[in-house]
Amino acid sequence: MAERDSGSFVVGFVIGAVTGVVLGLLFAPRPGEETREILKEKARDIKERVTEAAKKVRGSVAEAAKRAQEKV
Repeated sequence: MAERDSGSFVVGFVIGAVTGVVLGLLFAPRPGEETREILKEKARDIKERVTEAAKKVRGSVAEAAKRAQEKV
């Protein structure tokens, strides 16, 4: 149960972060080309963070499954 809550939190956090970054950049007074480049960089950064968070969640789920299996 705790692992599911952690996964939900991570997903919610990532969605909130992405939304905030995109809205902030879209409303910033910069030229279009510069804004698109910043968005690309942020998207790459977010992709890396999501990948790392997914690995952590998978590890937590695997550990919980292993503990549950040992109890059974």
